[in-house]
Amino acid sequence: MLKIGDLANRTGVSTDTIRLYEKRGLIRSERMANGYRVFDPQMERFVKLIRQGQSVGFTLREMEGVVARLSDGALSTEETAALIKERIQSVDIKLSELAELRTTLVDLYGRACPLRG
Repeated sequence: MLKIGDLANRTGVSTDTIRLYEKRGLIRSERMANGYRVFDPQMERFVKLIRQGQSVGFTLREMEGVVARLSDGALSTEETAALIKERIQSVDIKLSELAELRTTLVDLYGRACPLRG
């Protein structure tokens, strides 16, 4: 079993983040008689997964579903691939929108500053 500080150190997140994840139901702990939280060592894997998911654009709400299905052993490889594919499609849409925005800005810049164009 890991104390909250140990879990934070192993995963590179703050104890406040660990508490937030616990409050949101992403990870679980038990209370010792002295009131300290202790975490199953498996929670280290979950915290790292949550952080990785966030780093590629998944929200905590989205990660709640992923972690719940993973905890139940119900998250298949196919479902994982589908989630990642959806994220790729979302990124592609954002990139397209940003390219359009850049084109508009360049056009406006050229019209607003004709000597610089």
